[in-house]
Amino acid sequence: MNSCGVSLTTAVLAFGDEAKKMAAGKASGDSQEESFTLTLEERQALGGMDSRLFGFVRLHEDGARSKTLLGKAIRCYESLILKAEGKVDSNLFCQLGHFNLLLEDYSKALSAYQRYYSLQDDYWKNAAFLYGLGLVYFYYNAFHWAIKAFQDVLYIDPSFCRAKEIHLRLGLMFKVNTDYRSSLKHFQLALIDCNPCTLSSAEIQFHIAHLHETQRKYHSAKEAYEQLLQTENLPAQVKATVLQQLGWMHHNMDLVGDKATKESYAIQYLQKSLEADPNSGQSWYFLGRCYSSIGKVQDAFISYRQSIDKSEASADTWCSIGVLYQQQNQPMDALQAYICAVQLDHGHAAAWMDLGTLYESCNQPQDAIKCYLNATRSKHCSNTSTLAARIKFLQAQLCNLPQSSLQNKTKLLPSIEEAWSLPIPAELTSRQGAMNTAQQAYKPHDPNTEPVLNHSQTPILQQPLSLHMITPSQVEGLSCPAKKTRTSSQTKNVSDNWNSGQSVSHHPELQQLYSLCLTPQKLQGLHKSQSSCLSGTTEEQLLFSTGCAQYHQATSTGFKKQNEHLTLCSNSGPQKVADSHLPSHIATSNGQQGIIFTKESKPSKHRSLVPETSRHTGDTSNGSADVNGLSNHVHHTIADVVSGPNHGVSPNLLISDNPQLSALLIGKASDSMGTGTCDKVNNIRPTVHTKTDNSVVSLPSSAISTATSSPKSTEQTSTNSVTSLNSSHSGLHTVNGEGLENSQSSTKIDLPLVSHRSACQIIPSMSVSICPSSAEVLKACRNLGKNGLFNSCISLDKCPPPRPPTSPYPPLPKDKLNPPTPSIYLENKRDAFFPPLHQFCTNPKNPVTVIRGLAGALKLDLGLFSTKTLVEANNEHMVEVRTQLLQPSDENWDPTGTKKIWRCESNRSHTTIAKYAQYQASSFQESLREENEKRTQHKDHSDNESTTSENSGRRKKGPFKTIKFGTNIDLSDNKKWKLQLHELTKLPAFVRVVSAGNLLSHVGHTILGMNTVQLYMKVPGSRTPGHQENNNFCSVNINIGPGDCEWFVVPEDYWGVLNDFCEKNNLNFLMSSWWPNLEDLYEANVPVYRFIQRPGDLVWINAGTVHWVQAVGWCNNIAWNVGPLTACQYKLAVERYEWNKFQSVKSLVPMVHLSWNMARNIKVSDPKLFEMIKYCLLKILKQCQTLREALIAAGKDVIWHGRTNDEPAHYCSICEVEVFNLLFVTIESNTQKTYIVHCQDCARKTSRSLENFVVLEQYKMEDLIQVYDQFKLGSDRYALSLSSSS
Repeated sequence: MNSCGVSLTTAVLAFGDEAKKMAAGKASGDSQEESFTLTLEERQALGGMDSRLFGFVRLHEDGARSKTLLGKAIRCYESLILKAEGKVDSNLFCQLGHFNLLLEDYSKALSAYQRYYSLQDDYWKNAAFLYGLGLVYFYYNAFHWAIKAFQDVLYIDPSFCRAKEIHLRLGLMFKVNTDYRSSLKHFQLALIDCNPCTLSSAEIQFHIAHLHETQRKYHSAKEAYEQLLQTENLPAQVKATVLQQLGWMHHNMDLVGDKATKESYAIQYLQKSLEADPNSGQSWYFLGRCYSSIGKVQDAFISYRQSIDKSEASADTWCSIGVLYQQQNQPMDALQAYICAVQLDHGHAAAWMDLGTLYESCNQPQDAIKCYLNATRSKHCSNTSTLAARIKFLQAQLCNLPQSSLQNKTKLLPSIEEAWSLPIPAELTSRQGAMNTAQQAYKPHDPNTEPVLNHSQTPILQQPLSLHMITPSQVEGLSCPAKKTRTSSQTKNVSDNWNSGQSVSHHPELQQLYSLCLTPQKLQGLHKSQSSCLSGTTEEQLLFSTGCAQYHQATSTGFKKQNEHLTLCSNSGPQKVADSHLPSHIATSNGQQGIIFTKESKPSKHRSLVPETSRHTGDTSNGSADVNGLSNHVHHTIADVVSGPNHGVSPNLLISDNPQLSALLIGKASDSMGTGTCDKVNNIRPTVHTKTDNSVVSLPSSAISTATSSPKSTEQTSTNSVTSLNSSHSGLHTVNGEGLENSQSSTKIDLPLVSHRSACQIIPSMSVSICPSSAEVLKACRNLGKNGLFNSCISLDKCPPPRPPTSPYPPLPKDKLNPPTPSIYLENKRDAFFPPLHQFCTNPKNPVTVIRGLAGALKLDLGLFSTKTLVEANNEHMVEVRTQLLQPSDENWDPTGTKKIWRCESNRSHTTIAKYAQYQASSFQESLREENEKRTQHKDHSDNESTTSENSGRRKKGPFKTIKFGTNIDLSDNKKWKLQLHELTKLPAFVRVVSAGNLLSHVGHTILGMNTVQLYMKVPGSRTPGHQENNNFCSVNINIGPGDCEWFVVPEDYWGVLNDFCEKNNLNFLMSSWWPNLEDLYEANVPVYRFIQRPGDLVWINAGTVHWVQAVGWCNNIAWNVGPLTACQYKLAVERYEWNKFQSVKSLVPMVHLSWNMARNIKVSDPKLFEMIKYCLLKILKQCQTLREALIAAGKDVIWHGRTNDEPAHYCSICEVEVFNLLFVTIESNTQKTYIVHCQDCARKTSRSLENFVVLEQYKMEDLIQVYDQFKLGSDRYALSLSSSS
């Protein structure tokens, strides 16, 4: 197996060299020394072991020899590290991390990886290290950091041998984070890969089907499930789970016919599921629900009993049993069943509500009030307002009753306090003992559910599938262990717990069980709820995430240190169980779905493949499923949401059995650190490349990269732009010498020193010259591909993976956070064509410019874009409609109006211009009627103001009115919209749709909405959510009128801050719809430009500017993108191109294709822009030549295909990256002339030897060489003539 990144053999040989040095002058006969020596055979065996073998080495079956060897290697490495006193090759730490990972000692693995990270500047080149780091983060449910580590691997090495495993885990994590689009893409990428992976293709297909179900796309899910059932040799467990999902969907959704028909289908599916897996308690529970819904009480009760007998009884099951008893007028039995439910899940809102209803029916309002109060305190209560009204009503009744009547009243049921301690009657359960030992975590009631992926210590390729469900509510906080017996429940202070809304505490026996699984040192670290941020000796604590990464900023003397970090909060007790049978739950933010990976002692055949899901109110899908077999062998991990910046973990957690080694692995805190330094800044993470006046973000290492600079060179050449925590107060640090003992931390942190970039930053410092001719380039890369196919990045200069910028430093004062918007007022045509106007708009210091009076100055006929004219011209033209909620422009509330949120969803549909025009007109007429009604209802002005204020306050909390926004109306057809498009030629050249100085005019084909005009038809409240333009190009927007629009704008420097906010709110910055909370931005010191765009005003959005818009009145707008011929525009476009690739998002602008067209068509006079384009051409030329030689050497023919004039750029049909020149096309599509294009990596994943593909060449190498050699720096005189002629 070829190594990725640092050679394992090199590391082992390095160990041998180090060992020889240490052995010099020492007695060779010492037995202890001999035990720490590796033989040549052992070194060779270790040379092939790294993180890529994780899950594929059967250490727990027949791998005793490998396990022994790994243990010996670890002891040897640790001994060497101790004796070396810091002068150790960093690769040894990386290997030590790999070996500990293979032995599943995750804390030691993370410690070693952390040390490697601190010593190795170009750690990001080591794919095996990043992969191992991602696996460790994944184990600790630190999904935020695991995602970043895995994305780094795919970015630097798309052909990584474990890419399929990475895509699978990314799909699962994005599913947890509710980023369903990304989840689906990664599942699909995993599905097409023919390499081995944790899950089979059938299991991945199941996850894709379940993803549709989770998004409430039930018909798509049904089709996917039914298609999966047609698979040959489908494993029984998968089949049982698919049938279970189909049955539950038919019960909850109107997929077929009337209620009787759908229940009949549901019962049939569930019965077939039980035939495949008779021991699924979840299927028995669902079957009971179906029987109960059609009145078959006895069958329902039998099914519930079966569910309990399978040791999978949950709060939902007991709650359903209670409903049955209550329907049969057996209140005491119902009470006991409900008590079982709420003891299993103290936050089970449905059980509390049903229990309250039961007490009400028995005329015990005081107990009913207590139950309703507990229901309202649940995070999953969906009808809080109704319950609040009911509680108020009962309290009023109690106040009107005499005290004596309450005291003398006979109770039909025990009080809630008394009922809590009652034993469970024998007839309610037949397997009490089994449940005592099971101690299964509660399954809260929730309509949506999410899979649990179980890990086993058996090899992942032979592990049978087992899918488990976990509800979204389980990730809100820590779950208490399920108390299967009420006899063991604690009764102390029960009423106090109810009155305070708290849960009953854990059993002492359970605490002891957790303690048995952890070392004292780990318990000390895990129980530590808060650690001081002022301790210098614990600067290098090991930090984890608890599912939702928390962002904190640590400040030191004189500067601000920004560092996102991971913490393991332990306010609720121990956080990790090594070998317990108690399933646990992970905590993430906002109640989103979570995955927990557990080990079970019982055979997998007794485990449910999917659901633990909903019960009463709001029956919806059993949206959860999971697979047993992911090779993390993950132990039970309980984590709480980090609520503040002061949570930490004791450094003793690292390596408790050897304090001296632990100190060496983590490094000692610098004595020079001030007392104001926070001790939570040492998580392992790729360096955030900040922007300063004297340094620029290194553009990443793909063919499009325009610069490379190693971390070392960056630190030496820039002014404090990158500083290692190993030396916090100096620009230089020692990583392998004297400075090791005094190193402060193992984490690199970039220090943003200035708030704005100057023009000199546009060109990054480059380690590769752009001077060589094409002949020298081809000579340099000749024979690189003779050893067969490989990732093209290997032959190219690599740069670190892209990172969002940190917030500019120093932060702006609060009085500068609402800056005035740059505005230009035009009086005549001469003003519009005045050259300084172009320079002002494209100046990077101006994120936005409002050109007022443009239409009047140029005598533009905006009436051509009015609704009336549009209807007359093309009334059947297609309009995309977004259905939205009418809200205040500076606020964004959830649909219930209870809290402000960032998510801004809308439903998509389509109509015609004529129909939307009718809606627009009727909306205006309705508004006029409402205004007239208000005038007639109020007699004086003061009353009118009061009512307006009341309406405004009421509007903020909903219910919100629904509006429709007509968007993305394509005006590219010159035949249909000839008059309209001709009118726009009156505009100055720099804002025209087509001009020689517009980069988008050189793409060579249409990109709808970018180099074509789009129209927007609006009613008040229509929203364009927050975004940057595609590939950070500039945009032009003209308000046609008659109403106004309100704009919100944030400078490009701050997009990283908004990206962080999106991540915290489980949103994808690039793909999700979001509306920023202005209060959040204010607290983060983010400046926001806010202004009104009136009819005839043109808004120029500069490159990379973040903005969002809301219509104030009824109006139409037209917009398009432009690309000024500037170094700043090109650089930002390339950066976004690479960031899109990193995020697996398609770039609408094919920057490689565009760069070659620019070299053909444009004479560039700006040296900085020229160098960036030339460097891009250089890398592409190297890539094409190297790949071509590799294909020929492998015996693959390259077929000439050519290219038509208007042919669009090509993208991979799988991963959507741009494919230039050499197109990998399936033989079938080539025969049919459909040309389904793949990139090299996706082609090889589908067909390792490319036997199913042909390679088509679109450009002759001679043509590319000619373009490269002829692209030279032009003169300023030519540039001026180009600008004036355009």
